[in-house]
Amino acid sequence: MKKLFAAVILLASTPLFAADVGVSVSIGQPGFYGQIDIGNQYSRPALIYSQPVVIQPVQVVRQPMYLHVPRGHAKNWRKHCRQYGACGTPVYFVQDNWYNNVYVPEYRQHKHKDRGHPSKGHGNGHGNGHKD
Repeated sequence: MKKLFAAVILLASTPLFAADVGVSVSIGQPGFYGQIDIGNQYSRPALIYSQPVVIQPVQVVRQPMYLHVPRGHAKNWRKHCRQYGACGTPVYFVQDNWYNNVYVPEYRQHKHKDRGHPSKGHGNGHGNGHKD
């Protein structure tokens, strides 16, 4: 009994370490998922579906939202729309290839012009943080 008690005390007093494996990625980087701003400076996006997807009809007409999401989220949008705050909003899903090969380079070029120097840098906090 004393051995069991000693083992429990030893285990309880040993700090448990959890590995923090969370990675944050900002808009304009590969691997970012979320809303992107198309505006007028980007070429017409390649879309997964030609028509916007709306899960919950609403009384107020909302502007469509462009999202880059994992393919499985687009396929099962009803399950994932709350995570993006977009269940009652018309959503266009942009294709991975377009996001990575068109949007990301144009976004980076536009952000570098705004910063006033051509050096490589990160975004200014839009999206979900950044990844170094």
